[in-house]
Amino acid sequence: MKMYECKGSIPVLEGRRIRLRKMEVREARRVFTFWSDSEVTRYMNMESMFSPEDAEDMIELLNRLSLSEDAIRWGIELKENGELIGSCGFNHWQLSGAFKGEIGYELSRSHWRKGYMSEALDLLHAFGFETMKLNRLEAMVDPRNEPSQRLLESFGWSREGLLRQVQYTSTGYKDMLLYSLLYEEWNKKENGTYANHQ
Repeated sequence: MKMYECKGSIPVLEGRRIRLRKMEVREARRVFTFWSDSEVTRYMNMESMFSPEDAEDMIELLNRLSLSEDAIRWGIELKENGELIGSCGFNHWQLSGAFKGEIGYELSRSHWRKGYMSEALDLLHAFGFETMKLNRLEAMVDPRNEPSQRLLESFGWSREGLLRQVQYTSTGYKDMLLYSLLYEEWNKKENGTYANHQ
């Protein structure tokens, strides 16, 4: 089976109302509006940003990580007006011997509870399972982040357990919930059947 190779390419993924695409440094001021919002970053493993320059640095870092195939991050764009409203992607993945990847996401507060992240998750599922040929997706969720838990569970993700003090942040060690979704579970839900994934 041919291994997935990113090589810095961040393909455009089209949804009904959103598209996932590469973030550009020139968009740092827009990205800063949600990366500086303490309500948005509350359960993330990063602190709220203090300046648009911080956002510039983060966008450059994320785009470099796609070159080294350590991560891939998309901006979430509204198709109707081109506005960036969040980001999502694979924090890391492992192919040989595991075929798994960990996802992460966030959305600007003014766009919560409108179904945009559900659309983004649909696109991540398809890309992870069909393009990257992953067998398992994982997500680390703060135990207090009930909306994120409900979102994942609505797609059939399984809560596997609590990982104690698994992350270190500026406020100390944090417990995180581990969620997972397997290819066969996603494929059965999508197609009503099992297929030869590998």
